[in-house]
Amino acid sequence: MTLQRTFVAVIGHGPLLEREDGAAAILGLLGANVRTLDLWDDPIDLIDDDDETENVRPRALLFEALDRPDLAVAAFRAVRKEAYFDNVGALVAVTVGQVARIEPSAGFDDFVLHPYVPEELYSRIRMLEWRRSEFATDERQKVGGIVVDRAAHEVTLNGRPIALTAKEFALLAYLCERRGRVLSRDHLLARVWGNRYDGGPRTVDIHVRRLRAKLGDALPLETLRGSGYKLKGPDQDDSRHLSEPPGNSSSPALDDEV
Repeated sequence: MTLQRTFVAVIGHGPLLEREDGAAAILGLLGANVRTLDLWDDPIDLIDDDDETENVRPRALLFEALDRPDLAVAAFRAVRKEAYFDNVGALVAVTVGQVARIEPSAGFDDFVLHPYVPEELYSRIRMLEWRRSEFATDERQKVGGIVVDRAAHEVTLNGRPIALTAKEFALLAYLCERRGRVLSRDHLLARVWGNRYDGGPRTVDIHVRRLRAKLGDALPLETLRGSGYKLKGPDQDDSRHLSEPPGNSSSPALDDEV
C-alpha cells in the first residue's frame, strides 16, 4: 500500500513568505511539510511532477492576506480552479484591523489572526481537516459535516445535535453503511423496516424527505428515478477521505499523517 504524504500550502506576498513570524516558518517548526506560493504566481507551481505517483496531497491552504484580504480572495479563486485542490480546507490570515473586511461569500472556511499564536494556528488547521474529512468505522461514520454515532444513537451536523426519530436514524445509518450503492425503495423497506412491515415504498420517500429537511445540502443523497436512492461516495481521487479521523494528539505537531 502506498503511504500518503501531505503538505500545507502557504500563499502570500513573496518577500514576506519566509519571515520568522510567518506561517511557513511556524508550521515548519511544528513539523509540517510546507510549500509556498506568491499571491501572483500560478497555483500549478504548488504541484510537483511526482505528486500523483507518490500520493502526495495538500492538507490545508493558508492565504496570508494580512492587510490585503482582497488580494487573498483573488488568489483563492485562482487556486480553486485547480482540481488538485478540491475539498482542501482554506484559511485566511489577517491582522486584527482587517477582520471586518472578510466577506463570508469569499469562500474561506475559517480565519486566523496575525501575529500568529502557534497553538492556535495548529488547532485551526486540524479543525479544517476534521471538517473536510470523511471516515467509517463500526460505530461512527462521517459524511461531510454529518457524524452518525451508532453507539450513542446520535447524529450531529457540524457539531450540532440533530434530533431524528428512530426510523430516520436507522435509515440514515443504513444509507451511510451502503454509501455509493443504489438502493431501491423495496430494499430499504426490507432492511430498515423489516420484511413484516405492511407499508409501501411511499414510507421511504417520506422519511427521506424528513432527513433532507433536517440535514439540508449536507446530505449528499441522490434520487434515481425508477431505481431508488444513492448516498454519493467521496471523491475517489481524494484518498484522505477514506482514512480514519485525525488523531487527538495533545502536542502541537503537524507531522505528516498517513
